[in-house]
Amino acid sequence: MTVTQPPTSAPTTPVSGTTEPGRTEYSGDHAEVYDVLQRARGRGRVSEADQITEVIRRFNPSARSVLDVACGTGTHIVGLRGEFDDVEGLELSEPMRARAMAKSPDAVIHAGDMFDFALGRTYDAITCLCFVLGYSRSLKELEALLSNVVAHLAPGGVFVAEPWWFLENAVDIPVAGALAEEPERVISRLSSIRRDGHTIRLELRYTIAEPSGIREFTEVEEMHLYSKEEHFAAFRRAGLEVRHLEGPPNGRGLLVGTLPR
Repeated sequence: MTVTQPPTSAPTTPVSGTTEPGRTEYSGDHAEVYDVLQRARGRGRVSEADQITEVIRRFNPSARSVLDVACGTGTHIVGLRGEFDDVEGLELSEPMRARAMAKSPDAVIHAGDMFDFALGRTYDAITCLCFVLGYSRSLKELEALLSNVVAHLAPGGVFVAEPWWFLENAVDIPVAGALAEEPERVISRLSSIRRDGHTIRLELRYTIAEPSGIREFTEVEEMHLYSKEEHFAAFRRAGLEVRHLEGPPNGRGLLVGTLPR
């Protein structure tokens, strides 16, 4: 669940309403700094889209249509649209969705929850990147996401997901930080990370320094760990043949599920 605390100076944008308790939905404040911090942390989304394209082509060479689930601010969509004829997105957070639409004004960016969506069509490929599988709160919820994916995949379609940590290789990191510097703006993100079994609670403090003053906000996110085999079993129960491609784009590899023709 995302919680926004009062700023120290300028007011922040209220958190958008979540669909149900415990569901993470990025606020307007988070959407404002998201791309800048991701670039500062070395996440080159357009180049990542090239890598995702290679995987899609490898497992479904004739793919023409792609849905990016939990597309965030839509940077992957920008890259994918250069490779495929028909690229759409799905995003729960309205501030994030607005930024995705601004980047690709003529693209379809659906408003919806990745755990419960029905778009009335199928796609040759579906992507789910940036570790968002970890936002599922149980294996049952992960399976609900995968069932939605399969319902929207054409025969022979491919699902490309970027996993978070697997349970067996998760690293306990109690604190972390990131800094992004721009002309007349500096943004920091400090993280306090606590683990309780399979659950990771992240308290994220953002500080934004601008000529008009300094403001800050705090958000709390919850993520969940599953073993590699639990991921594989969930994919198979959904009807997908699954494999793990180690390495790119961010060191944790990709889970690739294919739907038999």
